[in-house]
Parts: sequence; C-alpha cells; structure tokens
Amino acid sequence: MNTVHKAVKGSVGIETFQERLRLRLPRQICGNNNRYITLGLADTPENRKLAEQKARQIELDILAGDFDEILSKYKSQRHLSIVNPKEPQKVLSISELWDRYIDYKRQSLKPRTIDKLAVLEKHIKRCRYQSLDEAAKIRIALLQQTTNSQAKDVLMYLSAACKWGIKHGLVTSNPFDGMYNELPKHKWQEDSQPNAFSEVEKQKIIQAFRNHKPSKGMGYSYYVTFIEFLFLTGCRPSEAIGLQWKHIMPNCSRITFESALVQVGNGERVRVNSSKNNKKRVFPCNQQLQQLLLTIKSENLEPESLVFPSPEELSIHYRNFSRRAWDKIVDPIVERKTTPYSCRDTFISEQIAKGVPTVVVAKWCDNSVEIIEQKYLDSNVLEQLKPL
Repeated sequence: MNTVHKAVKGSVGIETFQERLRLRLPRQICGNNNRYITLGLADTPENRKLAEQKARQIELDILAGDFDEILSKYKSQRHLSIVNPKEPQKVLSISELWDRYIDYKRQSLKPRTIDKLAVLEKHIKRCRYQSLDEAAKIRIALLQQTTNSQAKDVLMYLSAACKWGIKHGLVTSNPFDGMYNELPKHKWQEDSQPNAFSEVEKQKIIQAFRNHKPSKGMGYSYYVTFIEFLFLTGCRPSEAIGLQWKHIMPNCSRITFESALVQVGNGERVRVNSSKNNKKRVFPCNQQLQQLLLTIKSENLEPESLVFPSPEELSIHYRNFSRRAWDKIVDPIVERKTTPYSCRDTFISEQIAKGVPTVVVAKWCDNSVEIIEQKYLDSNVLEQLKPL
C-alpha cells in the first residue's frame, strides 16, 4: 500500500490501494478504528482532484455536525437509472387536434377569423375520415363535401394545427404540409386585379348617390358623405363604418384609424381594435376632406358616436348596403361588377398617379408597397398619364 498522505486529526486521508483511490476517515469519528471509503477510481491526476473534493466535503460535514455515519452520502453514484424519453401523446383524430389548436389560439384571433374557422370546423367534424394517417383520404372527402376554396382553407389550417401539435408534443408529423398548395387558387386570388374608377366614373357615382330620391322612404342620398369619405381616404369600409368622432381631431385636420366594425355570423357587428394588419395609423386630411367632416359635425356630439351611422342611428350594415344601395346605383353606371372596396383602389391609384410616393400611400392605407403595387394600383388609371 502506497500512502499518498496520512490522515491527521479531523482530516480525511487519501490513499492508493491496489491502484485505486480510497479515503481514510479520521480515527476520532470511527472509534479509533481504521475505516475507509473506496471510491472505485483509478489513481490519476484527474481522479485525485475528485477524491480531494470528496474529502473536503466530509471534513466540512464533520465540522458542521452533519457527518453521515453510514457513509452513503459520500459514496460514488455509479449506478444511474435509464430514463426513456417521453413518447409524444398521440392525438386520436383531426377533430381533437383542431379543438386543442383553436382553444390555444382563440384569445389571439379576430372575430372575423373566429367566424370563418367556425365554418371550417363543421367540415372537419363531419369528415368521415379522422385519423392523421388518412390525410390523403381526408383531402378527397373534403373536396367531395364542400367547395375547392373551403377545402383548401381546411387543409391549410390543419397543416398549421399539426405544426402546433408537433411543437407541443401532441403529434409526430404533419401529413398536411403543403397539401393545400396543390389545389387550384382561390377565386379571389385568380381575380384580384385592381378595379379603380376613372375620375369621370367617380363623379358620376357621387352625383348618383346625392340625387337618389325614391318615391317612398329615404333614398340612398343619405350615404353620399360616406361614399365621398371612402374616395377621399382610401380606408377600408369597415374602418369608415366603425369610425368615431373621438378618432378625429377637433378641427378635423387628422384622423386616427385604430379600429373597425366587422360583420360576423348572421350580420352581427363586432368592434376590432387596430387595423386588419394590427396597426394604428394617422391620416392627414386635405382641405376637401376636412371641409366634408366639418359639414357633418354637430356641436353637441358624443366622442363615442359614429361618424357615419345608419339612418336608424346604428352602424351601417355593410352587406345590406352593398347589395341594395351600391349594386343598384354604381354597377349600372360603370357597367361592371364592383364593391365599395373599389373606392380604395381608386384613392391609391389616383395618389400614385399624382406623384405621391408609393411608400407614403402605403402608410396612409395600412399596406406594404408590394401589396399596393400588386393588389391596388390600377394600370388603367396610370395609362391616362402623359410624360411631363
């Protein structure tokens, strides 16, 4: 036996026995008997440092009165248990995965999105195939039970649900990944060309609303300021419908667009804070717009009151307005199918044609320059320009 160093009073000796390190405990705690702890470590410089650390721990415990007399605290823990990784919990059906995904996302969804997802959920729940292993059959079943457009949306959201499920350990794969892209484009994607009005058409539309007086009841002339506002701001119709006087400076020089009234379900109007792109923007009023707002502004108005209420002093019902007033007056004038959104196309195209930088128009209208050029800038308006 080769003694590295002997134990002194209160200290632990470190020895080599049969080429292995062991600790020799002080006699005063062993009844003057020799007592050892075998570490099971070869006598190497690295292992000797480990032995010194263990000896120091024993010495500190002796001083603190916390010495473990059965020595289990100081023995090397060589037998480790094998822990198997937790198996992902398998979701039994697409309906169950959908429910968990929507519950998780619900607080961050806008009312119109929730309304749309409720429709898609019906197609998921009635699909005769529910296992994630039957993704191809689910695709076929969806195309048989609903339109191409809705089937495409269902597959897109199922793909998103699977990605979420993988992250949270509910599923192990995403069999719907990219499947929705294999279907034909939505109709609105195929027919997404800007549909702006010419200056002549715009003036005819405004004049037609101003002069509309049917034989019975209130005519659609009531909406002329609403129409002019759409043309002068390029805002979304839902933003104009939800605009309150508190969003407009007292002198009507500036408007803050920070909310909208959107329709969900059977026509219920729900206020959504922030814009479609979750932004708040300040819009500077030109003289014509400022004068329009001052004309309709009353002296004793409430800040929370709507700028453009319906004739019944409620919010404008966009779908009814579009089907009745707009379609009846506008489409015969321009001889093509349009919507109030065409006022947005018109404003954007006009401003760029007048030389306003696209990036500025994009900020006014809450869009990116790329979207402005792709979806809103009507080349027919630009064709009317001539080189300086």
